[in-house]
Amino acid sequence: MSRRADPEKWPPAAHAAIGTCPTSALEVWLGVGPGGATAGSTFQPLEFTNISHQACTEFGFPGVSAVRNSGRQIGRAAGRSGTPSSVTLQPGQTANASLQFTDVSNLTSAPCRPINASHLKIFAPDQFGSSEISGFRFQACRGTSAGLTFLHVGPLQAGTGVPGFPGL
Repeated sequence: MSRRADPEKWPPAAHAAIGTCPTSALEVWLGVGPGGATAGSTFQPLEFTNISHQACTEFGFPGVSAVRNSGRQIGRAAGRSGTPSSVTLQPGQTANASLQFTDVSNLTSAPCRPINASHLKIFAPDQFGSSEISGFRFQACRGTSAGLTFLHVGPLQAGTGVPGFPGL
């Protein structure tokens, strides 16, 4: 007597869980264009493209810091706001997070101590390896006291970001 395989369970690997995207599987870049703006802030999409040959999943917020040419972090890491959800990236697909740059000239000069940042250091959610976006200069605060968070990042969401229209 022969037994037929249950089509719901074949092939066995089809139901395997999709793993988290490692740093090496992601190309991180800042969306092009003028960015969106509000009084005192500019918004740019921070893009994460899966460059591997396997699907992977992300959940949460990227870590973002301003960095000097010396490689040292400037001020506080980006604050976080929004509600995270799981994003699955097939090979070649992109997810984005809205990155807000506060105009540090609007912050009290003495505790801020403005300085030029030369690039951004980015950590994908739940990863310890980082990526860097160089050639993007902006003003940052050296001060680290409460209230001097000049970068804010939202949770990863599916799709490529459109400057000025987060959520599209």
